[in-house]
Amino acid sequence: MTRANAARWRPIEDWAEARGAEFTQTRDGQGFLIEQPTAAPGSLRIEWGVSQRSYLPGSELRMRCEMKLHHDLQLMVLCRTLMENLERAVFEAYTDTLKTRVDTDTPEEMRWLVMFPKFNNASSQLLRQRYGLVGVTKDLTGAWLDGELSEALVQASQDLLPEGHPFVLMSMRGNLYLRTEMSEPDLPKVQAFVRLLECAAREALRVNARLSDSGAWPTTTSIAFTPSTRPGDVA
Repeated sequence: MTRANAARWRPIEDWAEARGAEFTQTRDGQGFLIEQPTAAPGSLRIEWGVSQRSYLPGSELRMRCEMKLHHDLQLMVLCRTLMENLERAVFEAYTDTLKTRVDTDTPEEMRWLVMFPKFNNASSQLLRQRYGLVGVTKDLTGAWLDGELSEALVQASQDLLPEGHPFVLMSMRGNLYLRTEMSEPDLPKVQAFVRLLECAAREALRVNARLSDSGAWPTTTSIAFTPSTRPGDVA
């Protein structure tokens, strides 16, 4: 199986190496890791393997772009269907008689739906229909989406992200993170998601300049992206 997967993923490995990145299979051969410290606009890590989130069944593609942004630059775009499902889950957690608060291990993408305001003024109707838009302030969320990212998301909704496909894009702890369900790794889709992440990163750099040293909002804590325990392992 390991050898078969290696052959099937060869186009992805060749693409990674052409970018100057290192491609590594997990020890069990069921996933892979791509690391590109020299990527622009920030060091890039790509993993494919078993999902780390309960709302992403099966396997996922996850990416992290290290940006050294202001830690209070907390912004999120996610599939609207997923947002509605997560909101129901958060509501149930709050109303459960055995729980007086959302557990501290609840991921940010769920707690932010309670903590932060939604941005409903995107100029594109399609963007409003297909995605949930959340951020530390509406002003910063709007600024992030004002331009290239908005256009990229609208384009992605046409083919890369069909309606209802689980997808989360977040700016937090100084980095950009992307997660999406992906049953089998596919080079054109991986490339497209990298382009989307890079677009979001460029726009985040632009918005980052608007934050003062005092920041915008209190930060939250929990693990958004759990790195592999060993090089090449996908948790």
